[in-house]
Amino acid sequence: MVSSCCLDQFNMLSTDDFRVMNRIPRVTKVPGLVPEFEEDEQQSMPRKRVIIVSNQLPLRVWRDDDSVSKEWCFEFDENDLLAQLKDSFPPDTEVRYVGTLKADVDADDQDEVARVLREKLSCETIFLPVEMRNLFYHGFCKHYLWPLFHYMMPEPGSDGVRFDRAQWTAYVSANKIFADKVLEVMFRDDEDGDHVWVHDYHLMALPTFLRRRCNRVKLGFFLHSPFPSSDIYKTLPVRDDILRALLNCDMIGFHTFDYARHFLSCCRRILGLHSESNRGHIALEYYGRPVTIKILPAGIHMGQLGSVISEENTIRMVKELKDRYEGKILMIGVDDLDLFKGIPQKFAAVGELLERNHELRGKVVLVQITNPARSLGRDVQLLLDEANSIAKEVNTKYGKPGFEPIVFVQGPITTREKLAYYAVADYCVVTPVRDGMNLVPYKYTVCRQGCPALDKALGVDENSPPKNSVIIVSEFIGCSPSLSGAIRVNPWDITEMANAMCTAITLPDTEKHLRHEKHYKYIISHDVSYWARSFEQDLVRACREHYHKRYWRVGLGFAFRLVAMEPNFRKLIGDTLNSSYKITNSRLILLDYDGTMMPPTSVNKGPSHEVISVLNRLCSDSKNIVFIVSGRDRGTLGKWFSSCEKLGIAAEHGYFIRWTRDSPWETSCPMDLSWKEVVEPIMQLYTEATDGSCIENKETAVVWHYQDADPDFSLFQAKELHDHLENVLANEPVVVKKGEHIVEVKPQVQSDFGIF
Repeated sequence: MVSSCCLDQFNMLSTDDFRVMNRIPRVTKVPGLVPEFEEDEQQSMPRKRVIIVSNQLPLRVWRDDDSVSKEWCFEFDENDLLAQLKDSFPPDTEVRYVGTLKADVDADDQDEVARVLREKLSCETIFLPVEMRNLFYHGFCKHYLWPLFHYMMPEPGSDGVRFDRAQWTAYVSANKIFADKVLEVMFRDDEDGDHVWVHDYHLMALPTFLRRRCNRVKLGFFLHSPFPSSDIYKTLPVRDDILRALLNCDMIGFHTFDYARHFLSCCRRILGLHSESNRGHIALEYYGRPVTIKILPAGIHMGQLGSVISEENTIRMVKELKDRYEGKILMIGVDDLDLFKGIPQKFAAVGELLERNHELRGKVVLVQITNPARSLGRDVQLLLDEANSIAKEVNTKYGKPGFEPIVFVQGPITTREKLAYYAVADYCVVTPVRDGMNLVPYKYTVCRQGCPALDKALGVDENSPPKNSVIIVSEFIGCSPSLSGAIRVNPWDITEMANAMCTAITLPDTEKHLRHEKHYKYIISHDVSYWARSFEQDLVRACREHYHKRYWRVGLGFAFRLVAMEPNFRKLIGDTLNSSYKITNSRLILLDYDGTMMPPTSVNKGPSHEVISVLNRLCSDSKNIVFIVSGRDRGTLGKWFSSCEKLGIAAEHGYFIRWTRDSPWETSCPMDLSWKEVVEPIMQLYTEATDGSCIENKETAVVWHYQDADPDFSLFQAKELHDHLENVLANEPVVVKKGEHIVEVKPQVQSDFGIF
């Protein structure tokens, strides 16, 4: 039996059914069905609530072994960016989290754990089956998507990055479970004003499941990893599905313009969608719905960082480190232990720095701290072995008893210890070969600025030298564009990194201070609160048309989309149309050709026998006047429809009219077409320069087609051609029109049939 939900998708029924549109549809209380319509409800001002959805809840989880029952203990992880969001919204905003735990909880304890987290920490917990979690997280996310999004191409025979259909199925299933939990949270308290903010690549399929059940949910997504170029992304077998799922959001956020540009390029090359900028906001139109693209680097929690720096234990550690490295040139690096953080390259650069600069031997120290690896695999051990090998080689060659130029600290270590290292380090070296945002340089800069308590303990006063800091940063990470005073390097070029370290060391103190001030001013004004508020404000702006549109659910699976139409739009209903058709004595039927009677992807553009048969049946009714209206030339249309005796044709957008096959062609008016002698050579130049383009020469118009050319290059060429022709033909009675994959020049004339 087909549910009403499926019927909606097949028949393109309006979800409001012409009723009022100032409400969000509810989920049904009957399993398996989505209600078509709802009763009107009295409106009330909703309480503001933000639902933050991530793969893992931003919590620390452990068991209290000292207690008799070994109870589970939970607290927010203050180092987690998502945990910091709860302090970033206005006080009257309720923040709820949805995600899994970073620990395995026995099935018998899950209900109690979920209750405690819901009541105490406003966290909604998802417990995935072990097999699904392994395929979803350790399989598809960490061993396929994560390397691909960091530009590691799939390799035949590789055991780490091959596409596995079972892993993709688990990914989709897990995303559906997350969506169901979000819906449960949304509707539990009957809330209308919820904002849903989904985070990172683990949940890119979730928007489709959520949008299918709730048309007007205010849905934002933020990607914390890089988004690869279209050439890399196109290798993904489920590339269309993921793009279409993301486009069911109202807003999609990226840390940098590069990541957003790659996403837009994929949408253009794979789905044929084009973006536009309106008053500083970039948006795609997806079936009538604007999808906003937000470029917004994340920030740090200034209050929390300042609080930890001011603690006595932190100040004590700073003093100890300052004494330990007195007289040394200290560089600090803090990275996760993974393939893309460039740790071996960093160690090799230190070796080359000391090889080429004898005066720095015995003075330069790089303290490299690594956080524990987030994924399992042989590649992590190989990376660790390589890093240890290079560090040992450099330390053996340039070290001496009691001194090592590379201090390799393998975590975990406490946040307090990291901040102490930041505070005493002269330079910060962050050189991943590919990374998302990476907030280490931000934390380093704030720690170098210090605080009154730290300054007092270290004897810093108004007569002390000004604060300074120098950052060496990879050009392939998200924070690089924001740090305009940093020394940017290519981490694949060891010599360039060594030179950058030498340049940083030899900078004058005034230059170091100016760079530090520039970074500090930016960081304090673009903290995590700014990031959260800006995203929320733009999400509200992106959703402001929700109650001014009417929506239809269309498609199944990942082909599902919400089609938005103007409020006065009315779909032709088959039964109503048939009834009106039968009682009418005079009918005018105007039929478009390309894209309507013939699919746009068809190579053979001529009408099929079935189309000819249908047209002849319509024309055989004496009550009907049937016309084909097309931009094609009259010769082609006349040849194609020569077997339709009573069919009317309006060729070249109505400039040529023929009422029946045997009647003569009528024209609107004679005209001077001498301008074609100017247009054709110009279009020929662009055709020769744009592979895949062609010229269509009609009797009254000349059209440049570029649908088969490279999407990016042809779009650029079309704009250039349009501007070129407008300049050349400024004094001619013609119109230069840029349409769907065409640039057309045609006369501007007034006739009984309209303006052409």
